[in-house]
Amino acid sequence: MSRINSNVPSLIAQRHLGRSQESLRLSLERLSSGLQINRGADNPAGLIVSERLRSEIAAANQAIRNNARAINVIATTEGALNEVASLLTDIKALIVEAANSGAFSKEEIAANQLQIDATIDSITRIANTTQFAGRKLLNGELDYITSGVTATQLADVNVLGAKFGTNPYIPVTVKVSQSAQQAQLRFTAAGIGATPVTINLSGPEGVVTLSFPASATRNDIVTAVNAQKDSTGVSASLVGAASGVALRSIKYGSSAFVSVQELGTTTGLFPVVNRSNVADSRTEGRDARATINGVATTSDGLKIAVSDPFLKLEIILAEAYGGGSTGLGSSTFSVTSGGALFQLGPQVNTNLQENIGVQNMQANSLGNAIIGFLSDLKTGQSKALSTGKFSQASQVVDEVITQVSVLRGRLGAFERDTLQPNIDQLQITTENLTSSQAVIRDTDFATETSELTRAQILVQAGNSILAIANAQSQNVLSLLGG
Repeated sequence: MSRINSNVPSLIAQRHLGRSQESLRLSLERLSSGLQINRGADNPAGLIVSERLRSEIAAANQAIRNNARAINVIATTEGALNEVASLLTDIKALIVEAANSGAFSKEEIAANQLQIDATIDSITRIANTTQFAGRKLLNGELDYITSGVTATQLADVNVLGAKFGTNPYIPVTVKVSQSAQQAQLRFTAAGIGATPVTINLSGPEGVVTLSFPASATRNDIVTAVNAQKDSTGVSASLVGAASGVALRSIKYGSSAFVSVQELGTTTGLFPVVNRSNVADSRTEGRDARATINGVATTSDGLKIAVSDPFLKLEIILAEAYGGGSTGLGSSTFSVTSGGALFQLGPQVNTNLQENIGVQNMQANSLGNAIIGFLSDLKTGQSKALSTGKFSQASQVVDEVITQVSVLRGRLGAFERDTLQPNIDQLQITTENLTSSQAVIRDTDFATETSELTRAQILVQAGNSILAIANAQSQNVLSLLGG
């Protein structure tokens, strides 16, 4: 049948040509952009997944940059602490030198004091000037702030790390279930009898030999022991009217001990018993036992510490609270703010964050309330060289060196065991996410060039067929005798 008003073959050819042209346009778009998804209509489900992957890739890349910046902050802080440690070593040497007072004049000791003053000022200056991108690092800005600490119960509180999450503060409850004790032996006699006695008295600091003449009194024993307490770490005091003399270690804890050894062939001239009134020549102290927010602590004498994913802190119990025979009790305070918060993961939540504290490195903050602070070593202060308290000054410096070293160790562990592995893991994650996103979104040029060739051929063929279909209508002219 021949009709001219409706050229159905032409319509069919136009439809197929339009499809071929659309396929050609799509191939050209994909090849020119390098993406197989340029609009939502190209692949709706693929677009949703690829956009999520792109977001995760961007977050992971930013997390890598966050970790790298954190490493830079740690490196800057640790570099300043290294200089502080070097200055503390110099102070230690100056104290030891000044203690050699038999070979040094007062003028030389005064010169050492001037050096100590200048060195302490340098440490404070380092604390006030060390910064990274305007953020002060060692002046206490990154330390934690506590509220409600009872000094008569908790002599020193050092918060090392805390995760606040959405909480405005972290309540802390310290429960002491067992007190710390000093090592103690008790001399039970009224005094030395008719026979002189010589003993070796040993303690945490060392051993000395003490000789007591016949008829030496308990007061004589107390005086002789206390005269050597710096050498032994053992002090003596009278116990009641007739209970003898208590020989106690100055320090608390299981590492403290008191030992009495009689010298000579005759024994029993210096009778001593332990806390249980059992004859004993050596006894040790006892560590406190406590929990912090229900978590068992590690203990060393009056020092207790806890480390869990949400709270890391060290506490020195006050002697009146954590020592004695019972020492049972509870103390509460709050960590209200502070610390350095590092966002280490691609999602903003507590599990992917670390919050660590960097204590104030100024001289009046280095040390603790038990042994004193570094500023106490300056001219006119309680442990200056002119006071002759070389041992106490040395103990303060040793404690400060320990504090600085521990802080450097914590920062180093944070960099080595947290930041570096985290960067490695995030880089692997980014690689896998990028690979997955590329499969969904990127153009496969091998496949797409084949589709382009096919579409070009179909378009050319479609144009030829459409021309033929349009020419068929002219055949009706032959029926009209044209």
